[in-house]
Amino acid sequence: MNSLILTEIKDDIGIIKLNNPEKRNALSPGLIKDFLSALKQLESNDEVFGIIITGEGKAFSAGADLSYLKKLQSNSLIENEKDSSLVAELFVALYECNKLTVAAVNGAALAGGCGLALACDYIIAKKEEAKFGFTEVKIGFVPAIISFLVLKRIPEAKARQLLISGKILSAEEAEHTGLIDFVEDDVFDFSIKLIKSLSSNSSASISETKKLIRAVSGMHYKNAVEYAKTVNALSRTSQDFQNGLNNFLTKH
Repeated sequence: MNSLILTEIKDDIGIIKLNNPEKRNALSPGLIKDFLSALKQLESNDEVFGIIITGEGKAFSAGADLSYLKKLQSNSLIENEKDSSLVAELFVALYECNKLTVAAVNGAALAGGCGLALACDYIIAKKEEAKFGFTEVKIGFVPAIISFLVLKRIPEAKARQLLISGKILSAEEAEHTGLIDFVEDDVFDFSIKLIKSLSSNSSASISETKKLIRAVSGMHYKNAVEYAKTVNALSRTSQDFQNGLNNFLTKH
């Protein structure tokens, strides 16, 4: 049986590829568990600067597969809560990843598949093939867990419209909406170049900045400032800051 997740490291870039093209890289429990394991390994690897998430075949991830949806019909509440916890763990783990993350969306990214892309720092969409949407309402489902990721990307009013309409957006429409960042012909090559363009930045600073943004985004501004003051003071004692400051002063 082929692995549901393919992982490799090119130079200092980790690559996670969803590998179930026959089912359009559906987010089955098995695939999610393998993804979480791969993400954990790459995040703990000090040699990895950034991570690219992409899909094998024509889809990035089209959400749940038919066999999974059929199983939901006979699940008990406890079984559904357990399953929901695993799905939530997927999105939270990627959102909280302190490495630089890029979604190279090579095809359809729908429902939970779209949520997977939204959990990344950057989203690159293939010009003709990529599609984005939240189709849960079309089958009487609620896009509950991924809603927090949508609201991190776009304003509430626009998020409400996308979530209740189930509309599928082209790459250009998604970019115009602010849901994604770039539309490119070769998403993987562009993702590599994007990470390389940022590789001169301090990986420790990127990590701490991501933590900072997650923390202050939900705070009252006064609490956010107090928290930020502490982070600011601590960052001045880091070796990366000392080295960066010395290099800057030497050039000027």
